[in-house]
Amino acid sequence: MLRQIKPRTARSKRALEKRAPKAVENPKTALFLRGTTCNQITQDALGDLYAMRQTNAKRFHKKNPVHPFEDASSLAFFSEKNDCSLILFGSSSKKRPHNITFARTFDYKIFDMLEFNLDADTFRSISQFRTKKVPVGTRPLMVFAGTAFESPVPNTFTMAKSMLIDLFRGETSDKIDVEGLQYVVVVSADEPTASATSDDPSSKPVLHLRVYLIRTKRSGQRLPRVEVEEHGPRMDFRLGRMQEPDAAMLKEAMRKARTTEERPKKNISTDTIGDKLGRIHMGKTDLGELQTRKMKGLKRDRDPHLLDDDMDGAEADEGLEEKQQSKTKKRRSRAMDI
Repeated sequence: MLRQIKPRTARSKRALEKRAPKAVENPKTALFLRGTTCNQITQDALGDLYAMRQTNAKRFHKKNPVHPFEDASSLAFFSEKNDCSLILFGSSSKKRPHNITFARTFDYKIFDMLEFNLDADTFRSISQFRTKKVPVGTRPLMVFAGTAFESPVPNTFTMAKSMLIDLFRGETSDKIDVEGLQYVVVVSADEPTASATSDDPSSKPVLHLRVYLIRTKRSGQRLPRVEVEEHGPRMDFRLGRMQEPDAAMLKEAMRKARTTEERPKKNISTDTIGDKLGRIHMGKTDLGELQTRKMKGLKRDRDPHLLDDDMDGAEADEGLEEKQQSKTKKRRSRAMDI
């Protein structure tokens, strides 16, 4: 790891702030390297991929004694020194000829790696196609055809799809100019067979990468007639060794940063008419303390002492009623005597 440098000038401070983590990250920069044994076919393939990613890419031509799956510390060093999060390393050996290793980094540490074994017999570079070349910096359309890319379980093909998207994606934008859609990258995979689970790369399905120019011609209708013309490069790969990301690093990489955007409020929704609806969660209601209609028959039970006092008051009331009744009887008897 490189030593931490404290900024002393405004320029170095801006450079460190550019490398610092952001809520919306910059487009990934790809670094193209070659090993000590890298034949001309592998170099041409790296050159074509570099040409398609030229605006956000760096390429080194010197030989580097690096073995990614044995010791990836050198790739991590190159990633931090050049501020690149995507590395393509080309090498060729007797056991693995025409090999291109894709590696991604997170926090300048190796996140995952995958080997693409190029088929030299079917390889065709961009220079071998006599067509109009795509301008530098143009973003392509991408098509992935094959059931292998739709597997719910992560495997080599799902990882290859993710890496190729990172390679050709470029800058993200919320608006698209139709005139800028000039070429398409088509990646198709053969159907996997029962023998594809073996360690032999030759028994695994082939990954076909094709690049086509998009031509629009008159059709006599409102919509034009769309045709495609092969642009190059033409590459066929067999996927080799892979290194999956660590669980802790994957969790940290997928974590989203807290921004100043207003978070959605819970239990509040809007119906089709546009009225705002809210859901209120209340605690358990105690029916014993529920306020009822104030009637004599619906009075609550009182304490025994209070009940005794109420009984004494009721007996006193009954005595008063008896006295009043006796008085009324005496008055009636006097009236009859008169």
